[in-house]
Amino acid sequence: MLRFRSLASGSSGNATLVEAFDGLQSVRVLVDCGLGLRQLAECLAQDQRTPKDIDAIFLTHEHGDHLGCALSLARRHRIPIWTGTGTASALMLEEEDRALLCLARDGEPIAIGALQLQPFTVPHDAREPLQLTCTDGDRVLGILTDLGHATPHVLTALAGCHALMLEANHDPDMLARSSYPAMIKSRIASALGHLSNAQAGALLALLRHDQLSTVIAAHLSERNNQPGLACQALAQALGCKPSDILASGRQGLGWMRA
Repeated sequence: MLRFRSLASGSSGNATLVEAFDGLQSVRVLVDCGLGLRQLAECLAQDQRTPKDIDAIFLTHEHGDHLGCALSLARRHRIPIWTGTGTASALMLEEEDRALLCLARDGEPIAIGALQLQPFTVPHDAREPLQLTCTDGDRVLGILTDLGHATPHVLTALAGCHALMLEANHDPDMLARSSYPAMIKSRIASALGHLSNAQAGALLALLRHDQLSTVIAAHLSERNNQPGLACQALAQALGCKPSDILASGRQGLGWMRA
């Protein structure tokens, strides 16, 4: 069984807990950790879990809303961190941290108990950003929260997913009217920034297939988007009602099956 829970998603912090259970034992991987230690512990406690129940951390890139307390968490509980070489170099790890570091590479599967991760590169303004799919050998979850545009490589990596956490970051009109500096607006809307609702919908339309049963709108901007707008764009791509699409924000979402 493969299931996942968004602990938080958005500009203020991103973290997703992925769990696989093979009938004998379960394994849990925290994908990004853009929270503080106390906030993370509170989120886990809702399911009678503690940070000690996390088997590995996967960092997609080094931006603060994804890095958060990852290093402190790993040090305190001796949890391995999987991430790309570029991200690792940006972290400026101390010597004692290097024993916890495991390098992830595009296209090279990572086996962690009953869970297999498949990282893939994406266009985003970070050192070496990676997104990933997760599978228990039966179902596949795709996590795609930070990218400026969808490349053929991204489409190939996400083909056949049964569940998808997909960035729908901003509404272009809201972004244009926002109080953000022009440079920040340009960065967000660039080919190395973040997906708009329309871009997310266009990508989803290409990934749509009969077995894709769960889609979550992720990494919504609190200032430049609204959950209703994001869900409407994704629902239109799937030919369903906006109410059939969930949007994850600061409070995250409950457990969902892939």
